[in-house]
Amino acid sequence: MKLTFLGTGAADWPIRKPAQAAEFRRLSSLLIDDTLLIDPGPQVMEALTELGKDPTAIRFLLNTHPHRDHYSPETRSALEALGAVFHPLTEGDTVSIGPYTVQAFRANHGTSTNALHFLIRDGERTLFYGLDGAWLLYDEVQAIKSSCPDLAVFDGTVGEREGDYRIFEHNNLAMVRQMKATLSPYIKRFFISHMARTLHTDHETLCESMRPYGIDVACDGLEIEL
Repeated sequence: MKLTFLGTGAADWPIRKPAQAAEFRRLSSLLIDDTLLIDPGPQVMEALTELGKDPTAIRFLLNTHPHRDHYSPETRSALEALGAVFHPLTEGDTVSIGPYTVQAFRANHGTSTNALHFLIRDGERTLFYGLDGAWLLYDEVQAIKSSCPDLAVFDGTVGEREGDYRIFEHNNLAMVRQMKATLSPYIKRFFISHMARTLHTDHETLCESMRPYGIDVACDGLEIEL
């Protein structure tokens, strides 16, 4: 299973990179094996071009939730015109999509309808993808414990901020560290994505701060082979 992070930013990142910006994150989206796309957001087509990915190879589309930074009708339509098929899921679904088995779990993300996290298996490897959510809910924790994912991607929106109201539907890094410490027996590798522009330091500093805890920080264009 090959993972390509097309974007790793939260909703407060601009659509276009400002001229003066030292660093830039596109809105969060993940491509699996160049064929399964999670979240057809507004910058996906641009990211595919920049990273040399063939959009006609994408055959399956999933969406975590319909917020504008994760779902663009225009991007969905463009990819469907090239042969991709959109698979609408709801919590509790377990479906076969091409070579993948996908389980959908309710995400702790109250400002959206039908917000989902996913467990995705290809017969050899398992991925947990859990952006836009706070503490993991009971059913998905039990599924993680039984499936032992090779890699998990956690929401890291809020950074080190304490006393921030967004922790009721997003993680701060203390929450990520607690969940990592609890779930380490069941998950081989931990990543964070979906970092807010206004709530984080630069990428390298963030990597250094999370490294002692065994948590990696995703960046745009990062490619991982499981």
